[in-house]
Amino acid sequence: MVTKKKSPPASAGENPHIGSTFESWLDEQGIREEVTAAAIKEVIAAQLAAEMKKKGITKARMAEMMETSRAQIDRLLDPRNNSATLETLVRAAKVVGRRLRFELV
Repeated sequence: MVTKKKSPPASAGENPHIGSTFESWLDEQGIREEVTAAAIKEVIAAQLAAEMKKKGITKARMAEMMETSRAQIDRLLDPRNNSATLETLVRAAKVVGRRLRFELV
């Protein structure tokens, strides 16, 4: 009968990230706020685009309703562009019949 050698269990000292969270890793890298902000912007941009599509609002019409430029709408809907102000996001949400909620945690 052949028995297989069992590998010794990996000790927690071998990898400092074992048992840690993604958030703690982001903290260690010093990028948690940046990554979180980018993720939030991406979600909001997707939600605005979905509401615009649902209501049949084009980018040009959205710009008219917000009294802004089409280029501003392109920036607003671009998940990689973080230049949108809170005021712009609130106005956009209102145009599509939604609210934007902020909170400190």
